[in-house]
Amino acid sequence: MSVLFSPMTLRSVTFRNRVFVSPMCQYSSDDGLPTDWHLVHLGSRAVGGAGLVMVEATAVSREGRISPADSGVWSEAHAEAFKPIMAFVSQQGALPGIQLAHAGRKASTDVPWHGGKPIPPEGGGWQPVGASPLPFDAGHPTPRELTAAGLDEVTGQFVAATRRAASAGFRVLEIHMAHGYLLHSFLSPLSNRRGDEFGGSLEARMRYPLAVARAVREAWPAELPLLVRISATDWAEGGWDWQSSVELAKRLREVGVDMVDCSSGGLVPGAKVPVGPGYQVPFAAAIRNHAAIPTAAVGMITQPAQAEQIVATGQADAVFMAREFLRDPYWPLHAARALGVDVPWPNQYLRAK
Repeated sequence: MSVLFSPMTLRSVTFRNRVFVSPMCQYSSDDGLPTDWHLVHLGSRAVGGAGLVMVEATAVSREGRISPADSGVWSEAHAEAFKPIMAFVSQQGALPGIQLAHAGRKASTDVPWHGGKPIPPEGGGWQPVGASPLPFDAGHPTPRELTAAGLDEVTGQFVAATRRAASAGFRVLEIHMAHGYLLHSFLSPLSNRRGDEFGGSLEARMRYPLAVARAVREAWPAELPLLVRISATDWAEGGWDWQSSVELAKRLREVGVDMVDCSSGGLVPGAKVPVGPGYQVPFAAAIRNHAAIPTAAVGMITQPAQAEQIVATGQADAVFMAREFLRDPYWPLHAARALGVDVPWPNQYLRAK
């Protein structure tokens, strides 16, 4: 029997398997609104057999976007635009999920295929905000440090976006606390130099991200699962590390988070990341074991036997996959066959099974 293709339940929601589509920025939105590209991109992964199909990092405000082409959910119009896409994903048997995000000091950049460089206000960009007035890299603008009032405003934006996500039909919500974006920038001592109650000790640096998680949990329906993506390490001396991630995961569990999605890096440029097959899986295993919370592993998971081993040996409860799903939207159907598992195919595709 395959553990990878066994169902998993979080709160009232049951995933048909443990193969999850990772949130992947498509840079194809129109003023934050999803387009036909999103319908096809997300819908095809649902047809392909994934248990969870997660929408890309979706900004809770205009200034929270990574680029002007990012997805957003800062208005009711955005929620309405997602409804038909989420309905289609659900009809294919996958659970529709959304990752809520604020890019922080990494906001207002061009799309990757145009170089990804910062866009100044006069070029259609905006001034980023951050935990501290520290630019991400040379040539990047200095972010405006968020005041107490600004932090309250961002928390309110997360809460409003959460309610819109529920109204749009999403069944799974994930908070983005990774990759150097706003909430991660509060966690790491490399990007948080604040002198108030949100800076300094580990407890203080966790305070604001935990407050956002608590507020989102209260706004998100009690019967639906809440995930958090973290960068388990900055891969940089003096930065956030896996031991700190364990402490954060314990606190996230206490505020009602159901699963920690374990990524890494993204906070500082030039970090030396030992990229290789499954290189982040040990973080998922350590957090699962030490914090007693379900975890998902992500990062260069490409082979059916590899994914099966991760969940079958208890290193993680599920796997998120990104680039492999870009290569093959039907990876779960092919992986099930490789593992000797008979899973349903869409009726329209049965002739190819």
